Order: sequence, then C-alpha cells, then structure tokens
Amino acid sequence: MYTRWRRCWTRLRRASADDRGMATAEYAMGTLAACALAVVLYKVVTSPAVKAMLQSLLERGLHAPF
Repeated sequence: MYTRWRRCWTRLRRASADDRGMATAEYAMGTLAACALAVVLYKVVTSPAVKAMLQSLLERGLHAPF
C-alpha cells in the first residue's frame, strides 16, 4: 500500500512541476493587456474634451511670444 501511495504522490508532484507552455500563456496575457490599454488610451485621447484640451495647448504653444 505504501509503495502505491508513493508512486501516486510522485506522479502528482511531477505533473504539478511541469510548466511547459507557461511562457506562451504569459506572453499572451501580456499582449492582451497591452492591447486593452492601447484601446483605453485611444478612446481617452479621441474624446472631445481631451481633443479640445490638446488643441488649445498646441495653439498656446505655437502662439507663445519669444
């Protein structure tokens, strides 16, 4: 009985220690997060309020006295 339990425990430890494919999953999650952030930033920058603020900032910068 002990030998059987030990073999089962060893198989379970090996299966949990096997992390093949983890790097791919991490890259996929990182890429997904980067795309989501890009979409959020695009929506914020193209909103009318931010567009008006950026336009006024650029106009003030271009018409600044030297």
